[in-house]
Amino acid sequence: MSLNQAQKEAVSHKDGPCLVLAGPGSGKTLTIAKRIEYLIQVYKVRPEEILVITFTKYAAGEMRERFLRVMGHKEALVTFGTFHGIYYGILKWAYGLNRENLLAEEDKYRLLGDIVSKMEWEDRPDNMEEKEFLSELAEEIGNVKNNSWDIETYESGRYGRTRFREIYYMYEKEKKRLRKIDFEDMLVQCCRLFHKRPDILKKWQQKFRYILIDEFQDINQVQYEAVRMLAAPEDNLFVVGDDDQSVYGFRGARPGIMKEFVRDYPEAPQILLNINYRSNAHVVNGASRVIAYNKQRFVKEIIPFRESAEAICIREVKNPLDESMYLLEMVKKYMKEGVSPEEIAILYRTASDAKTLVQTFSEYQIPFRMKESMASIYEHFICVDMCCYFRLILGSYERKDILQIINRPNRYIGRDSMADGDISYESLRSFYCDKKWMQDRIDRLEQDMEMLQKRTPYAAIQYIRKSIGYDEFIKSYVNYRSLDIEEILEIFEEIQERSKAFKTIEEWLQYVEDCRENQKRREKQKVSEKGIEFLTMHGSKGLEYEVVFIIQGNEGVMPYKKARTEEELEEERRLFYVAVTRAKDKLFISYVKEKNGKSKSPSRFITELLEVV
Repeated sequence: MSLNQAQKEAVSHKDGPCLVLAGPGSGKTLTIAKRIEYLIQVYKVRPEEILVITFTKYAAGEMRERFLRVMGHKEALVTFGTFHGIYYGILKWAYGLNRENLLAEEDKYRLLGDIVSKMEWEDRPDNMEEKEFLSELAEEIGNVKNNSWDIETYESGRYGRTRFREIYYMYEKEKKRLRKIDFEDMLVQCCRLFHKRPDILKKWQQKFRYILIDEFQDINQVQYEAVRMLAAPEDNLFVVGDDDQSVYGFRGARPGIMKEFVRDYPEAPQILLNINYRSNAHVVNGASRVIAYNKQRFVKEIIPFRESAEAICIREVKNPLDESMYLLEMVKKYMKEGVSPEEIAILYRTASDAKTLVQTFSEYQIPFRMKESMASIYEHFICVDMCCYFRLILGSYERKDILQIINRPNRYIGRDSMADGDISYESLRSFYCDKKWMQDRIDRLEQDMEMLQKRTPYAAIQYIRKSIGYDEFIKSYVNYRSLDIEEILEIFEEIQERSKAFKTIEEWLQYVEDCRENQKRREKQKVSEKGIEFLTMHGSKGLEYEVVFIIQGNEGVMPYKKARTEEELEEERRLFYVAVTRAKDKLFISYVKEKNGKSKSPSRFITELLEVV
């Protein structure tokens, strides 16, 4: 394949630092592969002196394959790897580490769970939210390390300075006792090794004289510090990235790292790969209009190589259910026209935005693949509670069902009243025989359950929510747990809305059980199976598809409602830019008019996309 002028300039760069700004679809993988070839064949650099760093094993393998194709499949001794893989290799060499020393993710959560359980913590999470809680805690600990923040001065917004620092130190102490390192330690400890042992650093500097980094905008502070030390003193550091596609702020990555590179290496040439070979002109120009609203960026003009084909389609739909049916029909249409399912992608901001879509595609048996695991709405604790109530309505007195909902809402019925034997209304009344007001509560529960026997599932849920008081329980529960009331109510509304399709409680319970079984089967699905791609915007990065649908294009979703600062809003815009530029030929963006009975407005990004200059 022939190279354009900017690609040739990048490929022929020899010594010293170089920054390549590579827009979407600009051929950066080819450029990197050709540069490695050029270093070896023209500049006579020994292959074993070249290190190529990517962010995933898959990307490293793909880059290596591309390089071998460029070289005519001749075996070469160039090192391809991820940041963590390379630095772990250095630690293995220096300290004799092995896989036994690596802390697995499940072991990390177990370790943090044990630490938290030993602390005097009144608002500690219960089992229901523990997994999410520990995941967020682990992420924050990782962020402290990735950003090289001082734990002594770090202020945790969620846990407070003192409590977070206590957890952090206990976690580090326990890891040390177990002789374990976690994912972030691979980088942090390698940095420390380089600082403490200049002789070891020099050995690796001499081994890797030429370093190439792909997706440089995704680098965090510790990775940057370590690679700068490794590249010195020759500074043959060739970095390729796009600040407009920096979307991993939650991992410590930031677009400003590219500006920092320019400040640290003022002599480095800046080369712009600005021809987009992937997308049609409508997509390229629309994406450029959106990203131009960001202020913290390298200003660049991206030129479409391909002419305009179909215009971008913006679709307004009534609600998420209508949106899922619209996508279902469109997907069936394109598949009928011969578009391969693997060439169709549906993108969304968070996995929860796709729950209605997942349900609809499952019901209509349209094959799809989903990288992110997403709990079904029918696994949510609200649905579990409704199932327990429904079985009680049908006359079942399973112990676990009664224990689950007896105080949802609070009826002040103690567990000691259910300590022995079978539980029934009569056994509860007998326990509280000297408390008339408690007997009245139990009588009311029994009467409510009997009265609901002939109701439809929708009407029964409505009665449980409003007349029995379950909504009030939800409000107090989410307030105590510091959960997002809107997200919880959205799930509840969807469960209730979908129950309209069933006439009897028995039918609905069977449907829920079937959905749970389908979910288990989906989780066992092999990733290699073919189907429509369901992806978060983050998960779509680096990929491309003939037909792309972006759903839930509403304010509060894009940009995400938790994004409040200018910096956070700019990252949300970059994420939307990434999603839009995945489309090669056809791009559809839909937004809903209402959700859970509330009116919704289209995203500001859609307005920016359609703006006529």
